[in-house]
This record gives sequence, structure tokens and C-alpha cells, in this order.
Amino acid sequence: MENLKLDDFTRYKFISGLTFSPDGKNCGLVIHEIDLEENKYLSNIYILDESHSLKMLTSLGEENTIIWHNNSKVLFPAIRDKKDKDRKEKGEPLTVYYEIDIHGGEAKKSMEIPLNVSSLKFIDDTTYILCAEYNPYLKINGDKEKALKEYKELKDFEILDEIPFWSNGQGYTNKKRNKLYIYKADTKTLLPITDDFTNVESYELNLDKNKIVLITSSFIDKMSIKTKLNLYDINKDRLESISPLEDFNYQYCNFIDDKILFIGSQGKTYGLNENPHIYTTDYTGNKTMKISDLDLSLWNSIGSDCRYGNSTGSKIDKDYLYFTSTEGTCSYINRIDSYGNIEKLSSNKGSIDGFDVKGDKIYFIGLRGLKLQEVYSLKEEELQLTYLNSWVNEKIKLSPPEKLNFITDNSIEIQGWVIKPVDYEAGKKYPGILNIHGGPKTVYGSVFYHEMQVWANEGYFVFFTNPRGSDGYGDAFADIRGKYGTIDYEDIMDFTDLVLINYPDIDKDRIGVTGGSYGGFMTNWIIGHTSRFKAAASQRCISNWLSFFGTSDIGYFFAQDQVSGTPWTTPEKLWNDSPLKYADKVTTPTLFIHSAEDFRCWIPEGLQMFTALKYHGVDSRLVVFKGENHELSRSGKPKSRIRRLKEIIEWFEKYLK
Repeated sequence: MENLKLDDFTRYKFISGLTFSPDGKNCGLVIHEIDLEENKYLSNIYILDESHSLKMLTSLGEENTIIWHNNSKVLFPAIRDKKDKDRKEKGEPLTVYYEIDIHGGEAKKSMEIPLNVSSLKFIDDTTYILCAEYNPYLKINGDKEKALKEYKELKDFEILDEIPFWSNGQGYTNKKRNKLYIYKADTKTLLPITDDFTNVESYELNLDKNKIVLITSSFIDKMSIKTKLNLYDINKDRLESISPLEDFNYQYCNFIDDKILFIGSQGKTYGLNENPHIYTTDYTGNKTMKISDLDLSLWNSIGSDCRYGNSTGSKIDKDYLYFTSTEGTCSYINRIDSYGNIEKLSSNKGSIDGFDVKGDKIYFIGLRGLKLQEVYSLKEEELQLTYLNSWVNEKIKLSPPEKLNFITDNSIEIQGWVIKPVDYEAGKKYPGILNIHGGPKTVYGSVFYHEMQVWANEGYFVFFTNPRGSDGYGDAFADIRGKYGTIDYEDIMDFTDLVLINYPDIDKDRIGVTGGSYGGFMTNWIIGHTSRFKAAASQRCISNWLSFFGTSDIGYFFAQDQVSGTPWTTPEKLWNDSPLKYADKVTTPTLFIHSAEDFRCWIPEGLQMFTALKYHGVDSRLVVFKGENHELSRSGKPKSRIRRLKEIIEWFEKYLK
């Protein structure tokens, strides 16, 4: 058996986009690999047939979306022709679709659409419903070359006249919207359904293909966190708002039976993080019924740094909505009918990273135990269908997480784990690393985490927990609005005490702390309130709620909700809850990791804390990753991910060994 190396993640295969053919006989999926030399991800379409044989369908490494045209042909967007690449490089909005037969043959260009399309669904063979980016600064109505030249000149500056004006992973988004269109391929005509100020969050087509239900957010100047539910009649070309619940955040919608099903929450009791419920309504929005009262997230929030690509977590099939829920430290597949009858379909522990359903067939992408992603089928029991990453468990030394729970003073159970060093020897003293998850409303499970297994292979105890504020335990547990750095800090410190008692081979004088996003906030908070950690690595952090409010892509609504105030109503509250206020108390050597294009926790958050520590004579180091964003540790460029992990390991080596 070999030790896990820092860069072994570049050998992993990641799975996404699981989707059945219309007859359910074949399943399409996207497999992602890393090309380290080119510093990029390669994505190709595969077909998993009825005999569970896996066949590669594309091989150019740029195909990451599958649309079934019929039972034997799939459509995918790609830019393969040199002339098309030149047009895209000049800034021309363009999406080209290719079609390929799953039984063999070359991909052939099927059509091109003069928009940057994000999703497409078939109405019939020549008519499609599609969602695409609308950019008011680029309008090609006549002279294309002139329009592109004028747009290129605009790129030397940005005009901001609304909030949010940028988005993590997307860059500047001012006045850009996701717009819904009907496209007629035979006449090459586009019919816009939504207006220039409306952003389409999601949409679905009914079985008769004559109606579309869609969730929208329409705004000028300031985006609301509330959304609207709408119904579009294709035959009548009529769009109506049918929102049955006002001041509501609609998160998912679809058709079921002769009704509309939607998921969402009002946030009146628990704010932004309030768990959603499932409802049905008629086509007018007048007859509405809540059909679920689950105190759960209806999605997967189990953390891992071993995923890539997008997958489905909700699907209507026949008379059921199939959905993922996060319960405790695992996620599961469930289904509910329009009357509210719920069944939990999966029971094994781990993470459901995406699934599809067709009749009595369910395939899902799962993380099970210390296995990386594989495809499984689900009937009475789970059956593993792929073995893309089996070499990791066969050849690499891994250390399984050991559960360590405790009860708080007010009788709340907190769950956590400890990973022993690989080749652990009882009686020998080891350094330790406390790892804190982001969110805060996400959750740790016992699934594979590359960075933590690397640290264990480097000779560290690694321990991690789900303090109050985490997902999976209900609304009340997750609600730390206005309490950041209080009860969550207590839980993390109590867990650390418990770890040191139960694992005496951890040298209490050689423990470090790290975390990203909320975990970065908490790392900053910890070093300002205790000196028990001998080194820290703060990643994509928040240090100052006052600056976060005005710079983050979610700042103006997230800070107000989570910290219970604004810079004008409660400036003292925002400052008192900011780690920066306590930077003069820090003695812990701290590494800061930040991405230059992280518009979620923008770079000033790292700069301020770094400057404060340097000003007060604390050894600190800031590493800025150019061209990366908030997702650096999960989907950043491969070489950036390697350097990030190398920086953390070397920092802890310096102070803990």
C-alpha cells in the first residue's frame, strides 16, 4: 500500500450529469478527469447501458452537458469548428449543438443559436425552450462587426448601477439576466418570454408541452431575496404570475398530476437558512396546499473536495417528486406524491451527489465510506455499477474517521470525528489539525475528503465537527443568526477539549486550525479569542462584517440576515461580531489563502486580517491565487489546488513539527 500524495487528486475521476434516455434503457453521464500539464479539467460523455457496460461517447474533453434527443441520439453544446472558436473569442454570443448516435458514428453539427445558452429542452423536433444570458450592452441587430467592436471597447471599464453587481464564478453581472426564449430551428427565430429585468432561476415544461412553470426574480437597482412563481402558456404566448404565497423564496418548481409542485420557504422564523417545504397549487395559484413539513434541507449539503460538475437533486417521474434530503451527517433519496405521502428510498450512509429516475430504475452518484464517487443503482438494495476510482481503496493508505460525539450543557448532541495518522503508533505523540467547514449551513459526514486524508498521511491527527449552525439537524440547530462566534465557538472548543482527552497521543502544544468561508471566519475568530492553536490557515475568510456587507455578491442580504443588522442600524453589532476587532489579541502565526476573483468573500477580507496581524507583529503570510474564485479548493485549476494544499502543509510543518 502507498501513502496518499498531495497531488493524487489529479488521478481521480469525478462524475456528474446522470440522465436516463427517454425509454430508460441507457444512462448518460459525464466523467471528468484532470490534465495536469494543460492545467485543466477534461469532460467527456459516457453511456452506461442496460448491462452496466460503460462506453465513451466523446473524447475531446470539452463535453459536459447531455440532452437526450431520442432513445438513440444525444445533443451536447461544444465549440469544435475553428471559425466558431474565432467568433466566440471575438465576444459573439453563440452556442453550437452537436448530435451523436450512442451506437456509433461521429458527432455532427446540429444547430447554432445566437445566444449563450445555459439550458435547453425540446418542445418538438424544431421548437425548443431555452434559457440564455441576456446582456444589454451587447445587441447584434444589424452590423455584427460594429456591435462586437463597440462591446470590446466597453470591456475596458465596468458600469455598476445595481446590486448585486457581480457574482462568484461569473464575474460582473450588472444588468445581465438569465432570459427565457422559445427558439424555432426551422425559421431560426427567437421569441423572448421574459423581459430585460427578469432573471429566470429555473423552469420546467409539462408533459403536454404546452405550458412552462418558472421561478423568476425581477428587479431594478436591488435584487430581492424573494422570488416569484409564473406560468407561461405556449399556445397563447401568455406569461402570468401565479405566486400563491407572497414574500416567498421559491426554490424549485415542476408539474405533477394536474397540479404545479413547488418547494420554498418564507424565512419568517429562521431567515435565509430556514428549511423549505413542499407545496402543490393549481394553475391559477389559488388552491394551494402544503404537503410536507420536514425540518430538513431538501438537497445534499454533505461536504467533500472530491466533486466536479453539476447534477440533479430533484426529479418528477410519473406521480412522484424524487428529491435528496440531508439528515444528520448523510443525504438520502426520497419521494413524495401530490398528496404528501413520503417514502425514504435509500438507507445507506454517505452522500447522494446526484441521481436520475425512470420508471422503476434509479441511478445515483454516491460517496460511500472512503470510496470516491461511483454510480450505483437503487432498488431494494444498492448495487455499485462503476469502479472508476477503485484503485484508491485498493492501493492507497487511508484512515477511516472515528465518530466522537458529545452533549452540550443544554442537552444538544454535537457530532464529530477524528482521523488518526496513517501508520499510527500508540504512545507516540502527534500534531493535530482542527478543520472547520463552510456555510455555516453545511455539514461534515464521514465521506472521503482528500485534504484530510493527505494530512493523515503526513502524520497528523485530523478532527472535525458539526457545531450549531450546521445543516442536517433541523432549523433550530442551524439558527445562529446574531450569534456567530458564540455558541458555535463554544461547540468547537468543547469538541477540541474532548478530542484531546480521548486521544492523548495528540500533542496539545502542537495543534493547528484551518477552514474556509465560514470556516475562515471561524479560524479568524478563534485566533482572536484563544492562543491554544500554534498555527492557523484561514481560507477565503470573512474578517469584517462592515466591509463584507458592501463588497460580497451576497453581502447586503446575508450580513443583515446572519448578523442581525446593517452598518447603519447596528454598526456596533457588525463590528463586535467581526474577527478584525480582535486582531490585536492574536499571537497565532497565520497563513491566509485567498482568490483574487472570490466575489463571495472578496480579497479585502483576507487583506485586512493579514495587515492587522503584520501590524501587530504576528508572523503571517498571504497567498493570493489569480484567476481563482471561492471554489478554489473544490474546482480550482489543478495547479492552483496543488499549490494551495502545499502552502497549508508547509505552514503546519513549520509550526507543528
